[in-house]
Amino acid sequence: MKSFCSKAPLIFLITFIIITNCLFSEAQKCRPSGRIIGKKPPPGQCNQEDDSDCCLQGKVYTTYECSPQVTAQTKAYLTLNSFQKGGDGGGPSECDNKYHPDDTPVVALSTGWFNNKSRCLNNIRISANGRSVVAMVVDECDSRKGCDEDHDYQPPCKNNIVDASKAVWEALGVPHDQWGGMDITWSDA
Repeated sequence: MKSFCSKAPLIFLITFIIITNCLFSEAQKCRPSGRIIGKKPPPGQCNQEDDSDCCLQGKVYTTYECSPQVTAQTKAYLTLNSFQKGGDGGGPSECDNKYHPDDTPVVALSTGWFNNKSRCLNNIRISANGRSVVAMVVDECDSRKGCDEDHDYQPPCKNNIVDASKAVWEALGVPHDQWGGMDITWSDA
């Protein structure tokens, strides 16, 4: 009995650490925060340059307030966007209220990674295809809203998107016929 009693606090401590660690890990996961119902865009109101999706009437789209945790090699999905005036990116960039030419390496990050503009005009390093490129964060790829005029009637972004200019795709050496979507890693530069 004496042997068991002296081990009980140790067993309790180990159990407590394991449970606390599990709860902390669970809290780090990014879960959907809501959903929106798609609306059909008015004629000519959804720019499908770069194969952008337009919202579908009645389709349910998941929204997020968060993104996965940023690490030294954050896994993400790279998409193609034009930040030029008249491009499929819609209005001017959120960070500087300007348009950016397609030959400039710039990106928009999902809402959680954009983090209330905290990464605005900072560089990130994107790696894929055996190469890497440094690009400036100029916009948010909104994971909370979409299917409206402000978002060019495009669905909300998923929570793991790095939406990049053509210059980023070129620097990564991706053949033009494969532009549009690919798995990457990124980090703060």
